[in-house]
Amino acid sequence: MLRRSLENRDAQTRQLQNAVTNVEKHFGELCQIFAAYVRKTARLRDKADLLVNEINVYASTETPNLKQGLKNFADEFAKLQDYRQAQVERLEAKVVEPLKAYGTIVKMKRAETELQRATMDATRTTRHLEETIDNFEKQKIKDIKTIFSEFITIEMLFHGKALEVYTAAYQNIQKIDEEEDLEEPHFKGSEATCGLFGQPRTVFRNSLYPPDYSSRLDIVRANSKSPLQRSLSAKCVSGTGQVSTCRLRKDQQTEDDDEEDEDLDVTEEEN
Repeated sequence: MLRRSLENRDAQTRQLQNAVTNVEKHFGELCQIFAAYVRKTARLRDKADLLVNEINVYASTETPNLKQGLKNFADEFAKLQDYRQAQVERLEAKVVEPLKAYGTIVKMKRAETELQRATMDATRTTRHLEETIDNFEKQKIKDIKTIFSEFITIEMLFHGKALEVYTAAYQNIQKIDEEEDLEEPHFKGSEATCGLFGQPRTVFRNSLYPPDYSSRLDIVRANSKSPLQRSLSAKCVSGTGQVSTCRLRKDQQTEDDDEEDEDLDVTEEEN
C-alpha cells in the first residue's frame, strides 16, 4: 500500500514537473516573440513618424492644391501613429508582462512541489499534488485565454482605427486635382498672370518665372509696331498735314479776295 502511494506520488510529481517545464519552455518562447513583435511595432511607428515629417517637408515646396492634399494625408498618417503607440503600450502591459510573470509562477510551483514531497507523508502528498496539478492547469488555461484575448482585442482596436484613418487618408489623396494647379491663376488680376502669347499664367507656370518677369515678346509689343502699322501711321500723319495746309491756303485766299472787294467799293464811292 505504501509502495503504491509512493509510486503515485512520484508519478504525480513527475506530471506536475513536466507540466511546469512545458509551460516554462513555451511561455518563455511566446514571451520573447511577443516582445519582439512589440519592438517591431514600435520601430514601425518611428519609421512612420519619419515618413510624416518628410511628406510635410516636401508638401511645403509644392503648389497649393497638391500641398494641401499632402498635408492632409500626413495629418491622418500621424494620427495613425498615435493609435500605434497606444497599441504598443497595451501589448506590453496586457500580453508581454503576463507572459513574463510566468517565470515567477513556474519557480513557485517547483518549490511548492519539493516542499510537499519533503514535509508530507505519501498519502497526503498525493492528494495535494493532485490539487496542485489541477489548479496549475486551470490557471494556465485561464491565463492563456486572457492573454490571447487581450492580444486579439488590442489588434482589432488598432486595425479598426487604422481602417478609418487609411480611408480618410485615401480620400485626401484622391481629392487632389491634378488640373487645378495648372488652371487656377496664382495672382488673379495681376500682369504677372500673363505668360507667353497673352495666355493666363497658372500656379505651375508662375513657378517657372521670376515675379517681375516679362517675356521678350511682351517687351517687343510694348515698344514697337509692325511695318504695316508704321506705314499706315505715317500716311495718316502726312495726309492730315496736307489737308490742313490746303484749308489754310484757301482761307487766306478768301480773306485776300474780300479785302480787294472792299478796296474796289471804296474807290467807286470816291469817284
